Amino acid sequence: MNLSDIVSEEIMPGYHGKLIHAQTMSLVYWEVEQGAEVPEHHHINEQLMQVLEGTFELTVGGSTKVYLPGDFVVIPPNVPHSGKAVTSCRLMDIFSPVREYK
Repeated sequence: MNLSDIVSEEIMPGYHGKLIHAQTMSLVYWEVEQGAEVPEHHHINEQLMQVLEGTFELTVGGSTKVYLPGDFVVIPPNVPHSGKAVTSCRLMDIFSPVREYK
């Protein structure tokens, strides 16, 4: 499989993701439009987010930080978090267990 063969889906306004699901985890490569926001939410999945390109502001458990290329953060299960693309971004998320977007 090659990432270029996976069709991108707009999961929420401004967030275009290529989703890959394994047996116990999910991987998502995001192309995010400048200014696009993820409202505060939480889920049962542990999440690892890495910025590949651009600048992304993330609030986890009430603490807000700005992340740059190469930065990553671990978001524990059930912890409220939200985010905003300061610039156009490319992000990668890993979720365990599998994360379904519907």
